[in-house]
Amino acid sequence: MARGIKLDLGLKMPEDGWSVDDICPDCGENRSECICAPSEKVLPPSRHRLVFRREKRRGKPVTLVGEFHIENKEAKTLLKSLKKSLGSGGTFKDGWIEIQGEKAKNLRILLEEKGYNFK
Repeated sequence: MARGIKLDLGLKMPEDGWSVDDICPDCGENRSECICAPSEKVLPPSRHRLVFRREKRRGKPVTLVGEFHIENKEAKTLLKSLKKSLGSGGTFKDGWIEIQGEKAKNLRILLEEKGYNFK
């Protein structure tokens, strides 16, 4: 910006066409960008139609299963029990459970015991 040039900023009032977002009391973000509100509806395990995917991360196999429509707290407890049963690491990202290694057969058995369905 050149020296001596003033910026001409005009502010519109809310009645001029733009809306004001209020703040979420839980996460502190704007309502339109709220990270705590569930974006999808929560389904019971019997209504899920899960699929498996196999990917490689840094040359090592990773088993992905999803997409889950459950709350984050429920996902964390499910993931913890699966990791303990399988004896491997994993994470929950964007509705998908990622388990280290090729564990699709064992993972399918464990999830079917918990009531989840597959395609």
